[in-house]
Amino acid sequence: MKKDNSSVKDLVNQKAVDKIKELVDHTQVCFFTTHLDSTPLPTRPMYTQQVDEEGTFWFFSDEESEKNFDIKDDSRVQLLYANPSKSEFLSVYGHAMVSRDRSKIEELWNPMAKAWFKGGKDDPSLSIIQVIPDEAYYWDTKHNKMVSLLKIITSIASDSRSNDDGVQGRLKV
Repeated sequence: MKKDNSSVKDLVNQKAVDKIKELVDHTQVCFFTTHLDSTPLPTRPMYTQQVDEEGTFWFFSDEESEKNFDIKDDSRVQLLYANPSKSEFLSVYGHAMVSRDRSKIEELWNPMAKAWFKGGKDDPSLSIIQVIPDEAYYWDTKHNKMVSLLKIITSIASDSRSNDDGVQGRLKV
């Protein structure tokens, strides 16, 4: 039974990939969580380098980082994206792999990455993390923040339940 006023719209294949790319393009930084069976959950902010045409997420990472060791021990990860200014949210569960794929590093390299990898593309500590999603879920409003805020204020003034006309659903790539 639906408990909120948003509509459910599950997306598959290319429409799911397009929605993921749209949401990630608006925020690019996620909370990257490893060791999903431990508490507290090891979580850190990570900048998304790319979501490719197959819906795979790509991140740069230090070869000796804790997250790389976590992934080698247990490949399950959770990515959490939030863009409160647009009321957009994305949760991705998947499996990660760490590699030193030179062609992918070359493809994704950008000047901002040099802040973390002083040796540039050839930094010996540079690795790349690939996350292949197994399940994803999104929440999105149809309106901008101002319209959503006005709807909330109206519902408070009229003592009725807010209807933000939001949409949510599963994403299957």
